This record gives sequence, structure tokens and C-alpha cells, in this order.
Amino acid sequence: MGKSITNKEQQVDYMKQRLNIFLEVLDAIEPENTDLEDIDRLIAMVDDLENKMQQFKSRPTDEN
Repeated sequence: MGKSITNKEQQVDYMKQRLNIFLEVLDAIEPENTDLEDIDRLIAMVDDLENKMQQFKSRPTDEN
């Protein structure tokens, strides 16, 4: 397992990267070919982002 990110700037960068990945996946989906499993994966990605944000909010931070 990797080292915890405690630097606010690194946390923001991490969240930006994850959001960009989500947007790329969302953009690649073709509405006419989307099924329930695809929607479930998108919801799971959003849930993961929310969980990570909560982890970052509860973690002590470095100011550097």
C-alpha cells in the first residue's frame, strides 16, 4: 500500500486526476449502447471519489 497523501496540494492534484479519469470514461460512453452495468460502474467511481474526499478531509495535513 502507498504512503498516505497529507499535503493539501497533492490531495487536490490526486482528486483532479481521478475526476479527469471519470470524465474520460463518461465521455467514452455511447448512450445507445450503455447498460445498467456501465451506470453501476460510474456510480462506483463517484462513490470512490466521495470516499477519498472524506478520507482527505479527516486526515491531518502538511502545509508543504
